[in-house]
Amino acid sequence: MNKIIKISLIGFFISLTNIAYAITEPPFANMIVNKKPIIYKDIIFNDYDGNKVNLKNQESKIYMLNFWATWCLPCKVEMPYLDKLQKKKGIQIFPINVGRDNKSKAEIFFNNLEIKNLSIYFDIENNLVNLFKLRGMPTTIVLNKEREEIARIIGVVDFSDKKFLNWINSFLN
Repeated sequence: MNKIIKISLIGFFISLTNIAYAITEPPFANMIVNKKPIIYKDIIFNDYDGNKVNLKNQESKIYMLNFWATWCLPCKVEMPYLDKLQKKKGIQIFPINVGRDNKSKAEIFFNNLEIKNLSIYFDIENNLVNLFKLRGMPTTIVLNKEREEIARIIGVVDFSDKKFLNWINSFLN
């Protein structure tokens, strides 16, 4: 009897390990999932009107900071996927323009792509570019509800991909 219980417990713990591994396995080749979340003191950027947005004052289960620029062709491909993903409950997406573009260029970019669910944000002084040590665009930083970085995607991805949706759903339940 003891042997059966031990085997069952071992099987149970192996299955838990596999579940944890499946959740942290990146759905994309250009995605890095952190083994341990990275903590940042303050994540502050500007909204369209120039007001400061502090992520501490936001309420969500998942935050996605997408860094883009109007001259970035891969950003044009990716933004409609983010626009669609924003409809999902529990996710708050902040598309942050890091170019030296003016507001009207950013607005034209969104209008041309028919972006309806997202707002435009700016990192005018590149504070977040430096904080996150960004190296290219688009880059998306995925933060948990404690606003800790759990993953980062460098380059364009399809956020409607089933693997990604399964991965992100593991944080929303």
